Amino acid sequence: MKTMWKNVLGLVLVAAISAGAAVGASAYIMNKKHYESTSSVDSDYGFKQPVRLASYNSVAAENIDFTVVAENAVNAVVHIKSTTKAQASNPQYIDPFEYFFGYRGGQRAQPQPRVGYGSGVIISTDGYIITNNHVISGADEIEVTMNDNRQYKGRLIGADPSTDIALIKIEEKDLPIIPFGDSEKLRVGEWVLAIGNPFNLTSTVTAGIVSATGRNVMTSRDNVSMISSFIQTDAAVNPGNSGGALINTKGELIGINTLIYSETGNFAGYSFAVPISIAGKVAGDLKEYGAVQRALLGVSIQDIPNVSEEAKKNIKVTEGAYVADFAQRSSAKEAGIEAGDVITGVNDVRIRSVSALQEQINKYRPGEKVKITVDRNGSTKTFTVELRNAQGTTEVVQSKGDVAEVLGAAFKELTDKQKKELGISYGVEVTGVTKGKFRDAGIQKGYIIMMVNEQRVNSPEDLEKIVDQILKKTGDEQVLFIKGINPNGRARYYAIDLAD
Repeated sequence: MKTMWKNVLGLVLVAAISAGAAVGASAYIMNKKHYESTSSVDSDYGFKQPVRLASYNSVAAENIDFTVVAENAVNAVVHIKSTTKAQASNPQYIDPFEYFFGYRGGQRAQPQPRVGYGSGVIISTDGYIITNNHVISGADEIEVTMNDNRQYKGRLIGADPSTDIALIKIEEKDLPIIPFGDSEKLRVGEWVLAIGNPFNLTSTVTAGIVSATGRNVMTSRDNVSMISSFIQTDAAVNPGNSGGALINTKGELIGINTLIYSETGNFAGYSFAVPISIAGKVAGDLKEYGAVQRALLGVSIQDIPNVSEEAKKNIKVTEGAYVADFAQRSSAKEAGIEAGDVITGVNDVRIRSVSALQEQINKYRPGEKVKITVDRNGSTKTFTVELRNAQGTTEVVQSKGDVAEVLGAAFKELTDKQKKELGISYGVEVTGVTKGKFRDAGIQKGYIIMMVNEQRVNSPEDLEKIVDQILKKTGDEQVLFIKGINPNGRARYYAIDLAD
């Protein structure tokens, strides 16, 4: 994907290739307790410190062997090429701006297809591959290349912009895979490997340590806010690594490389991966249901440092997720949680921040019950909350189906004759309307759709992509703003809520 980098500090989405099945290698081992004694003595520098015992054992970094893990993992890392076909403009129509500013007739330059590159991780022997949504978003064709140069046509199973995770499928058997690890057991300082295809350099392996877990990085793509609870590492990740594998020294998949923090667009010291606890659950939902089963507590939350000074007067803890307000149909509120509570645990897992709470809740599906621990003015209270979906129910959310079914209409591309008669160069015609969204909005047969949500519509395929993107959003974001003309040439505008 062609990207223009600015010299402005920011988040840069990068593309990467995933890694393959791994075999255990030497692990980094450190005792949980470095210090056993509660007594203290004056140190060499005059400060009181606990006595350090000889039982503190560790493996020196230079003694860790990454070769076995890397050799196996690269075989399950794939290169992904995504191609978006260009739409040719109508040669019989001359835009007046083009005439006065350079167009003089004759053969127009043919628009070129957009091509992007990224990475993916084989997670199933029968060809399921996990990658980033931004690697394949809008693609008409997906080409997957194995480490041994075998090539396959990829089929999109589903994608989730909120986590930037997508699942694709190739038709093959007995493929190498990377087994899932437990990203929640990661410790800061633990060695990890990033495997991908930076700058189209295939099967590239870099090493680093976990710099932080549960990192809250504010970012969005295509106007969709991402769920933010990243693994931060200093393993080198560059454009081409997105969708690639982050693995531990046992060869287990613990994250999907997704972002870098950079002034130039290239690696500048930190990279971010979606934990497999989130990515794996999203991929599983896409495979089983065609849509993510996103569970919600129904709360508006803040990190404690961001809470108002007035509210902080009643907060007795320094870590957790502060409950500021509730959704209209909040299961948390119905369970007894109150505004001003600080959520400190989910099923006995400690919650230190908003991102940690997001990560835990995203492991579950609507209808499942979780134990929520809160601190209320210094007192610990526990509640059992049944999680719900965005619609306030516990029902399974199914894939919405094709555009014709969702909108209740049929479409066809305009002919050159229609474009010439109407004086336009793009658009699709509504050729039939049945019971559904279009009929409810008053759109009739013969209406010409030209733009949807400020995007040009040249073909029914364009419309399908736009609607599909909108359906992946939630709540108030599931709205189509349609601009077009009636058969008499009169402009008409419509707004259609797809969430109803």
